[in-house]
Amino acid sequence: MTKRILSFDEGCELLGLKPGYVYKLTAAGVLPFSKPNGKKIYFEREKLEEWLLSNQSPGRVERERAAATYVTSKSERP
Repeated sequence: MTKRILSFDEGCELLGLKPGYVYKLTAAGVLPFSKPNGKKIYFEREKLEEWLLSNQSPGRVERERAAATYVTSKSERP
């Protein structure tokens, strides 16, 4: 079973980032986190995983398929 709530150190490990950089990301509001009682930082695993997968770039096949669809739709217009 994987933990749903991660400590700061566990979050750093999941992200594969150094603690100093993770602190910068939390301070800048880039990473979603919780800070109950204003002390320790905690992360929700699902939100970190969503963040890791954000700003995805389509693969070559997806780009080629989109290009073919675009060209086909443009050539059908008068």
